[in-house]
Amino acid sequence: MVVEITWWGHATVTVQDSGVRVLTDPLFVRRLAHLRRRRGALPTPQAVRADVVLVSHLHADHLHVGSLARLAPGTTVLLPRGAQDAVPALRRVRDRLRLVEVAAGDVVEFGGLAVRAVPAAHDGRRLPYGPQRAAPLGYVLAGEARTYFAGDTGLFDGMAEAVGPCDIALLPVGGWGPFLGPGHLNAERAARALAELAPKAAVPVHYGTYWPIGMEAVRPHEFHTPGEEFERFAAELAPGVAVHRPAHGHSVRVTDVGRAGKGSGG
Repeated sequence: MVVEITWWGHATVTVQDSGVRVLTDPLFVRRLAHLRRRRGALPTPQAVRADVVLVSHLHADHLHVGSLARLAPGTTVLLPRGAQDAVPALRRVRDRLRLVEVAAGDVVEFGGLAVRAVPAAHDGRRLPYGPQRAAPLGYVLAGEARTYFAGDTGLFDGMAEAVGPCDIALLPVGGWGPFLGPGHLNAERAARALAELAPKAAVPVHYGTYWPIGMEAVRPHEFHTPGEEFERFAAELAPGVAVHRPAHGHSVRVTDVGRAGKGSGG
């Protein structure tokens, strides 16, 4: 059993399982508002190829309409329920893409792969204003293996039960600024989540890519070190988990993972 995972930077990942290409939270720009991409080349055109796209929440660095517009016509995009009402700009792509809103517990099948939405603990509003109109999500992909994409989340009670058994965990370990607010995992908290989830393998994401313009000298370790720190904490707190830390644009092949029951719950 082989699953190939390519990290393009930030929370943008391609997971290939059971002949299906899954793309998460696509962000294909060099600059977003006050953020600038400081490490890793922009994703190649290969990154745009996807059978299904998963959007975890409404923040612009996760739901980026301009990046969605680059997808091939007809591509299925899973969004938190209520996203289209909360983000009027999605009208730009509504006629080109197949936008499907889901809530925690929903399962959508694509060939030999089942995608189950799971809860997340995060302020997923469309900032800088507005109420919480679409609950943030993670996703579990069940095919040859069971892969958990956490989106952006903090630790929460019942996390392991909500996710269920998983073989691979894609966990955020940092952010895009010198301080992480509530509803985030840093390297140590991500390792604690790893110990609870107990997968066979893990890949750290959501770090070391974007940073506010003019703040390069403010707590630079929060940009440069989360991946390495996650490896160190994981070795202490979850020593049985193999941590893979690809560079931007690079892939890892995770082998010898068990076949997950398609669409089964946790």
